[in-house]
Amino acid sequence: MGFGLHSTAFFAFLSFLEIMPLLSLFSLLFSLWTCLPWMQTAAVAQTSAVSSSLAPAQSDKVPQGVVCATTDAAEVQRLLSDKSLKTPLDFARKFLGRPYVAATLEVADPEQVVVNLQGLDCATLVETSQALAMTRREGKTDVASYTRNLEKIRYFDGINRGYTSRLHYLSFWMADLTKRKVAKEVVLPQTLTLPLEIRLNYMSTHADAYPFLKNHPERVSEMARLERKYSGKVGRYLPKSNAGLSRTQLGAIQDGDIITVVTQKAGLDYSHQGIAFWGNDGKLHMLHASSERKRVIADERTLEDYLKRISHAKGIRVFRIINKG
Repeated sequence: MGFGLHSTAFFAFLSFLEIMPLLSLFSLLFSLWTCLPWMQTAAVAQTSAVSSSLAPAQSDKVPQGVVCATTDAAEVQRLLSDKSLKTPLDFARKFLGRPYVAATLEVADPEQVVVNLQGLDCATLVETSQALAMTRREGKTDVASYTRNLEKIRYFDGINRGYTSRLHYLSFWMADLTKRKVAKEVVLPQTLTLPLEIRLNYMSTHADAYPFLKNHPERVSEMARLERKYSGKVGRYLPKSNAGLSRTQLGAIQDGDIITVVTQKAGLDYSHQGIAFWGNDGKLHMLHASSERKRVIADERTLEDYLKRISHAKGIRVFRIINKG
């Protein structure tokens, strides 16, 4: 979603979103180094410890072209066999406390569909929870059905055709999934929103930061073409000053919807994503993989309070998987 979720740039600039106290500056800088799309190379060392166990499962239940450890395949089946889990939020809550790990998709070239439930970033948490809920709605419990849905929301046209077919930017993800009617935007009152224009170029202008872009000029050229294609006026967003409005005013947003954080960072579009939920305080909150907390959390901070701490955050857009593609 791009992200990234789907998703390199898609989960871009995540930790910068979570401004920490001055005495924790070193921790913030380390989080930036490992999470942002412009620093994925640095995250490879962290990822290698997790991805070393990600050999394709020796099972006819895992399709060819999918990287999935036997532990992950077993967990997918266990989650899908639990009939009490129905919505994206239900599934996302099963990952609370799971370690935050960036760049877990950067493990195979040629590109393969990576399944990793043991370490999650903001994009892979969202797409994992959504793909599980999609599979539940289909009444399926097998790993192959889950990986088909994961591929459907991670790649252009729902098909892995290589590295540049991944929806690296959330802008790619939004445009492609809404065109295929796999997702729709949650439309908020126009009086509460502002027009949004984006200019994408970060990945193509920082290709050396991406292990599977550098030394591949043909991929850099294709990424630049896609960045140009998906730049421009893309719709409207809810400014962060309105993120604390009541459920009556923001009632179009439902538990389980996908919150994407619009950023002012040059060359990028969105810097974080998570799963929406309404708190007992009547305010909007987000369940997300936090690089600050180093784990998946149901944030006790309201979304408004969360966004206020982030100087570059402009606001949010909200999307919902409808799975009609």
